[in-house]
Amino acid sequence: MAESRTSADGGMETSYGFREVAEGEKQVLVNEVFHKVAKRYDIMNDVMSAGLHRVWKDAMIAALNPRKDSAYKVLDVAGGTGDIAFRIVEASGRLAHATVLDINGSMLGVGAERAEKKGLSENLTFVEANAEELPFEDNSFDAYTIAFGIRNVPRIDVALSEAYRVLKRGGRLLVLEFSEVEMPLLDRFYDQWSFKAIPQFGKMITGDAEPYQYLVESIRKFPNQRDFAAMIAKAGFSRVTFTNYSGGIAALHSGWKL
Repeated sequence: MAESRTSADGGMETSYGFREVAEGEKQVLVNEVFHKVAKRYDIMNDVMSAGLHRVWKDAMIAALNPRKDSAYKVLDVAGGTGDIAFRIVEASGRLAHATVLDINGSMLGVGAERAEKKGLSENLTFVEANAEELPFEDNSFDAYTIAFGIRNVPRIDVALSEAYRVLKRGGRLLVLEFSEVEMPLLDRFYDQWSFKAIPQFGKMITGDAEPYQYLVESIRKFPNQRDFAAMIAKAGFSRVTFTNYSGGIAALHSGWKL
């Protein structure tokens, strides 16, 4: 069944929403989606989560609890618009340094503009690169964060291995992602909201429903909480846990490089 979730063994490499595509084609299609929505990405997140993404992101930063230390370095992947990186820098008392990495130049452009307006440019570096091939040395970062981006990476296992490689010993991985709703009745409501309402709102906001259709389908294809935790552990991380938010609409996964 096309709508079934992929497992811990993979399958997202050739999954563009519910469509099966050739290996190597997904990244091109996903890039097109984010070029289209870059200017209205935060509005898109508000629509897809009914505004709850802001609460979830704040909870993610609270879990990270970044050190108030100028030597503290975080890599925020697929974080082009800077939403997570800004929160991390602010939570550190504007001492930490965050490297924002994204494969999409349009998203990074939005983030750089926002950083300038917020007066945070000195604390941030914006890098255009692929999560599957990070341009950093081993043991470079204290933390690796990725919010609502891992499901858009074709080879999730490779991205997780790269995360492990660039983290320092004692470093932490935090992944915030839409997940499997585990609350009875809420799952039915959420399905109706996702497949009926979100693409239509997307069309109203951007004039194009297709990117939103892909995004809601990609949520349904992404491995559930336990399968994704198994993938993180397989990449070498220890003390892997997850916390459900809003009945499992989103989940925060955590792992440590020990």
